[in-house]
Formats: sequence, structure tokens, C-alpha cells
Amino acid sequence: MAKPKEPDFVCPNCGADVPGGAKSCPECGSDERTGWSEDTYLDGVSLPDEDEDDPTEAEKKPGGILDSGKILWVVVAAVLITLWVVQSWPRR
Repeated sequence: MAKPKEPDFVCPNCGADVPGGAKSCPECGSDERTGWSEDTYLDGVSLPDEDEDDPTEAEKKPGGILDSGKILWVVVAAVLITLWVVQSWPRR
């Protein structure tokens, strides 16, 4: 009886297609001893450094009333309220 063909897979080291039953990767030469074992299947995956995704100190602080966008609205509101009060003040 013929031995069933092993499925093709992707080399965990370089990402090349490896034919099923191959003894090593045709692109980088990795094999069971150097990187095909289940324990090392994520060795070729690179993760970003922690510093790359951390927001800067300014981004970490919650916005208060004096944020650059909010201060403009506070000033505009104060001016409009002042104008309304002056216009509605009784004249003698």
C-alpha cells in the first residue's frame, strides 16, 4: 500500500512554499532541527517593539478644558454671552 502524500506547507522561517515530505526548505534550508518543529513555528514572526505603539506623554493625558480645540469654543462662547448680555441690558 502506498504511503499517503504529506500536505504542502509554508516554511515558518522564510515563508516559502515547501512540498510535503521535503527534508528541508528549498529557499532557506530550514529543517525540523532548525525551525520546523511545532515549538518554533512562530520564530520567524517579528513583533513590533513596545515603544513603536506607545502613545507619547501628550497623547496619554486626558483632554481638559484648555485643549487647543476646546479653548477656541470657550472663548467664542464667552464673547457671544457677553454680547448678548450687553445687548439685552436695559438702556436709560
